Amino acid sequence: MTELNLKGIIAYPVTPFSACGERIDGDTLGLLIDRLIDSGCHAIAPLGSTGESAYLNDKEWDEVAERSLSQVNRRVPVIVGISDLTTQNAIRRARFAQAHGADAVMVLPVSYWKLSEREIYRHYSRIAQAIDIPIMLYNNPATSGVDMSPELIARIVREVDNVTMVKESTGDIQRMHRLAQLSDRRIPMYNGSNPLALEAFAAGAVGWCTAAPNLIPALNLRLYEAALAGDLQQARDLFYRQLPLLQFILKGGLPTTIKAGLTLCGIDAGVPRLPLEALDEAETERLAAILDTLR
Repeated sequence: MTELNLKGIIAYPVTPFSACGERIDGDTLGLLIDRLIDSGCHAIAPLGSTGESAYLNDKEWDEVAERSLSQVNRRVPVIVGISDLTTQNAIRRARFAQAHGADAVMVLPVSYWKLSEREIYRHYSRIAQAIDIPIMLYNNPATSGVDMSPELIARIVREVDNVTMVKESTGDIQRMHRLAQLSDRRIPMYNGSNPLALEAFAAGAVGWCTAAPNLIPALNLRLYEAALAGDLQQARDLFYRQLPLLQFILKGGLPTTIKAGLTLCGIDAGVPRLPLEALDEAETERLAAILDTLR
């Protein structure tokens, strides 16, 4: 397995749709990816929650994965979200991502029936056995219905060779502290909860997985750089400046708020796919006012 020393701002692009929402807008997807790379983001992560992966059929998923990897063209690492309800299709997606040049895949165990720890463990093990690239374990019970304990996460990372990174998105900073304790701080941790960015860096997170660079890349990057340099005062100032936006996009749903923000920035990425709805007029005005303070 190839090692991946991933650090910094891992940016999550939206998946743009045509005006009627019936097809993927590949040209705009390419534009958004170029924009994120040109802004200085350290990696691109298509097909996460921001990319509406759960709302794409397999043909569309393949199209977005292939187009994203081709567009990045090895300029920065790419981590493809391959999560699916079934282990079988997660493996199919993982193999597709690897075959098309992904540097790593991200796995969120999505559930309809409540999964046991044994089932979660085997889900990761079977995916890992099918590919030769690193896996980022993703814990986000708010979207997946599955909450993995720090003890289970540490066990999976310790025992499943390909699982080398953890994205923690519960919004509970104690999870990161517990993972650090359980692993003697050997597990590379990535923050997935935007409002916890400052605390996560202080807790030892080596990266921030976020959709915010679609709208405010310079502020996100400056916060990471200040945290990396140990400049707590500057990091705190930068964090509090962008916090209203980070709170807004989390509360309003990432595909909905990021697409609305892109429209305000002059980029038409379409609207979210139903049953998600576009941001209403009042909330769009509120988002515009927040963005105005950050320009």
